[in-house]
Amino acid sequence: MDVSLILKVAGVGLLVAVISQILSKYGRDDQSTFVGIAGILVVLSFLVGELGELLESVRSIFGL
Repeated sequence: MDVSLILKVAGVGLLVAVISQILSKYGRDDQSTFVGIAGILVVLSFLVGELGELLESVRSIFGL
């Protein structure tokens, strides 16, 4: 795992939090929810590649 991945996740989290707060302030709560869901999907797409590498490492260690 690289530090850049942690920074990307933190950046997406901050961006989603700011946009969500702005939308909530102007009464767009439904769009704020969609922004939160989109942020979660973006972070999960970052993590899919890392999980694939983790599983490959586990397979190679145990010889599966």
